[in-house]
Amino acid sequence: MPSKQQPAFEVACPDCGAMLKIDPATRAVIAHTPAPRKRTFEDFETAARAMREQDERKESLFRQAVDAEKNKDDLMEKKFAEALRKAKETPDTGKPLRDFDLD
Repeated sequence: MPSKQQPAFEVACPDCGAMLKIDPATRAVIAHTPAPRKRTFEDFETAARAMREQDERKESLFRQAVDAEKNKDDLMEKKFAEALRKAKETPDTGKPLRDFDLD
């Protein structure tokens, strides 16, 4: 008895938009058509502008990192002085109590 062969059907991928052709008998993908690529920029002018803005942002971040590195010594000295001041204000009272010391 010859079985009636069902035609393959196409399904759109919800994630990427590609078209998948699926064989119903084996439930396997037999063909794949990728989704059309979206253009990132409409023309070269906007692409060039975006590249310049990206370069300016990189330069700004680099300048901030250099300034932070220059001020790092002063910041560390201030933090150390503050920690030293706090240590002098609250003198060490000996060994700290542990939970089983209270039993």
